Amino acid sequence: MSGVSRRGFLRASATTAAGVGLIGAAGTTTRPGHAHAAPSGYLVGAGKGDLTGAIAGQGMMGYSDMDQVANGLLQRTWARAFIIADAATGKRVLFITADLACVFTSHHSLLLAELAKRYGDTYNLHNVNINATHNHNSCGGTSWDYAYVLAAKGHRHNSLVAEMAGLLDAVEQAHSSLAPGTVELGHSELHNASANRSQPAFILNPAADQRHFPQRIDPQVTALRLRQGGSVIGEITWFATHGTSLTDANFLISSDNKGYAAYLAEQRAPGVISAHAQTNAGDMTPNLWLRKMHPGGPTANNRTNRIIIGQRQDRASQRALGSASTMSRSGVDSSARYVNLADVAISGDFTPSGRPARTSPAMMGAAAAATSQEDNTRSQLGFLNEGVRNEFAMALGAGATPTPEPWIIDNQAPKAILFPLGTLPPRPWIEQTLPLQLIRIGDLVLAAVPAEATIVAGLRIRRVVADALGVPLHNVLLQGYSNGYSQYVTTPEEYVSQQYEGGETMFGRWTLCAYQQEFHGMARAMARGARLSTGPRPADNSGMQPDLLGAQPADTPIPGKRFGDVVSAPAGRARGGDTVRVVFCGAFPTNRIRRGRNTKGYFAVEKRTATGWTTAFNDDHESTELHWARPAGNDSASLTTIVWRIPRGTAGTYRIRYYGDAKAPSGALREFTGTTGPITVG
Repeated sequence: MSGVSRRGFLRASATTAAGVGLIGAAGTTTRPGHAHAAPSGYLVGAGKGDLTGAIAGQGMMGYSDMDQVANGLLQRTWARAFIIADAATGKRVLFITADLACVFTSHHSLLLAELAKRYGDTYNLHNVNINATHNHNSCGGTSWDYAYVLAAKGHRHNSLVAEMAGLLDAVEQAHSSLAPGTVELGHSELHNASANRSQPAFILNPAADQRHFPQRIDPQVTALRLRQGGSVIGEITWFATHGTSLTDANFLISSDNKGYAAYLAEQRAPGVISAHAQTNAGDMTPNLWLRKMHPGGPTANNRTNRIIIGQRQDRASQRALGSASTMSRSGVDSSARYVNLADVAISGDFTPSGRPARTSPAMMGAAAAATSQEDNTRSQLGFLNEGVRNEFAMALGAGATPTPEPWIIDNQAPKAILFPLGTLPPRPWIEQTLPLQLIRIGDLVLAAVPAEATIVAGLRIRRVVADALGVPLHNVLLQGYSNGYSQYVTTPEEYVSQQYEGGETMFGRWTLCAYQQEFHGMARAMARGARLSTGPRPADNSGMQPDLLGAQPADTPIPGKRFGDVVSAPAGRARGGDTVRVVFCGAFPTNRIRRGRNTKGYFAVEKRTATGWTTAFNDDHESTELHWARPAGNDSASLTTIVWRIPRGTAGTYRIRYYGDAKAPSGALREFTGTTGPITVG
């Protein structure tokens, strides 16, 4: 195919026929015995692990807001793991969706190393995908990259340990549950859970791309259902919307709208593990009103919005699963390779202008520092706005296509560079060598990127993969937030506008073109039963991590109280719909991270039964939350407030029980509990 026809294909809105040929990349290795197996069954497994890290004194991840330090728990964050193996060939895929803002190189590298220790080569770079829901309410400081660690006020090793433990718990459960089963695929659409927050950039795309998304959103909902012996064990639903219903005004650890959608599904069908994964959500916001620095929609209450947007995704998932059927093609395949995205030479076959280009080391633009103004309530640099760019470069033609000769070298133009993250000492402040991955499960193909792509950027990658593999476009998904993180990917046309997403497109205007080229080569190799060389792995940058928050002092009780005493008691009678609050004399919650099956959590609402008190609502239930604070003028005492919004229809006698750990000057921990008196509900 000529360069001109290739460019025409890249602009088209429909998939082309299979077998359109470009010369495949060199340096491939063919896997012996690779052939399409006759239709046969699958082995499937599913598992879930608690990866909730520190819930207080912890910088949060997502908004890069130095003032957003966690002070409590709204709902826990979880890892949900699914294994799908071809019973005929033994090939398998391990797919993990985590309630995290981002998956970093730290998570990916540590997970692969630990899986190798436990399972040998069963799970490896090629067949393991770990992706984030991109909720902006999870623990920060779990990266090895200075840009992300400093944005969360420093590295938090205890939270990273908790997250890794939760991931491995989920994998262990999925691995041990593996058994013969079936995989079904379904589709639906959802039109009222996302809005395009970057419309000035979107409208710069060619008309054919815009026509593909007539509402300027990606409404596609795709779902997989896993069954064993007729019983559903797992569900994965993909839909593009940001995890920003809870804004930067929230200080409680939570899983936002996608986590809530998963929670609803699992409450409705206990025993089924339900994940709500992302796709190309780069310019998709759940804040439907698109108001600058005052996010809202569908209501003015962000807590309510989290619930409504989660409910809408849950219902769309049910519709997609209701239409699901056995896939026409069986089999599993996967491949991955590391690419230095700071230095990719790009053929003109993959640029809109038809001229060669290249990426550059990561540079953060002024527009990025202005924040995504439809999702934030404040900015760290309030004098900046989206759309800030190098107007001198624009005056010289940097916004034109083709790019004028002087600006081919400066492939970041017209970005107004604020922080040269890829060239800062002592090493680049973000990882630039990152994994790209292709996964095929029957009819479904995932193109996994370590970034967040806009819907049109995702569409172009999907087209390249669909073309090379000869599959329908709607069965190819852009799996964002996978195996690493490197900010955004916009189209070259969107980049010129320098909205937030363009300012965060780290490797320059041609970043998407590099992805298209790389995925084309990987998909062509997969089509002929080969894999490209894996490339050099990123370095281990776990050492020398900054900490701006420091250690907390030894705990002391509030004067006149003991640890666990009730400071402010709730009324002894209440009704369904009431809100109960109790304040305990507590301790710093992060003295011990209470996660996993072997702890009682931070608190529980217990119900009196004929045989004693039993947990009715735990600290992950949607009706409960915990707030932690220091009393005024006392930097070693703690006030722990537990809130219970009594579900309607609740009746009986209840109490609230708090679990804490007090730290002595020696560093030793002493566990204690506190309990309210009985609360009669009815």
